[in-house]
Amino acid sequence: MLDWGKGGERHLMNAIIKEPRRMNPLLRLGVFIAERTMGRTAVPARLLAWSPRTALGAGMLEATAAHRIPGLGRRQLKLARLTASLTANCAFCIDMNAHAHREAGITDREVYALRDGTEAAEPGFSPAERLIIAYARGLSSTPLAVDDDLLAQMTATFDERQLVLLAATVASVNYWARFNQGLGVPPAGFGDHCLLPGRPA
Repeated sequence: MLDWGKGGERHLMNAIIKEPRRMNPLLRLGVFIAERTMGRTAVPARLLAWSPRTALGAGMLEATAAHRIPGLGRRQLKLARLTASLTANCAFCIDMNAHAHREAGITDREVYALRDGTEAAEPGFSPAERLIIAYARGLSSTPLAVDDDLLAQMTATFDERQLVLLAATVASVNYWARFNQGLGVPPAGFGDHCLLPGRPA
C-alpha cells in the first residue's frame, strides 16, 4: 500500500505548482489558522488559494469533518482516517493521520497491520473496529469494494448518525488524498516513526 522508493527510502512527491504570490486576505487568515492548528506548513491550503471558491468549499468540508462520533471513541475515528489514508496511498494523509496514533490508543503493531492488510490476525481490534476498517478500506479502494454483506453488517452495528459520520470521514480523507496526489503535495513533516521504512514495530 505504501509507496516506498528503492533501498527502503520513502518516495516523497514535490508539489508541482507553487502557491500564488498574492493571497486573498480571508484565505491568508484561514491558512494562518490552519498552520497554527497543525504546527506545520499547510501546503494544500496554500495551493487552494489559486481558487478562492474551491478553497472555501474545502475549508467548509474540513471545518465540518467529524472530530468525534457519538458512541464511538477517538480510536475508532482514527482507525477510519488512517485506513482510508493508507488505502488511498496518500503520503500527506498517512503522515497526518498516523500522527499521535498512540495517544488515540492505537499501537505501532496495529498500524503496521493496517498498512499491510493483516488486521484479521491482529487480536487488538474489536469486531466493530474490524467493520470500520473494512468499510474505510472498501470505500477508499479502486474499484469500490463495499458489498451488500458489509453494508448489512454496518447497519446492524452502527446507528444512522454513526454511519453518516463514518462515511463522511472516509470520503473527506479521499478528497484530500486525491487533491494532494494530483498536485504532488509531500508529507507535512509530522514524521510519525512507526510508518517509516526500516523501523521496528
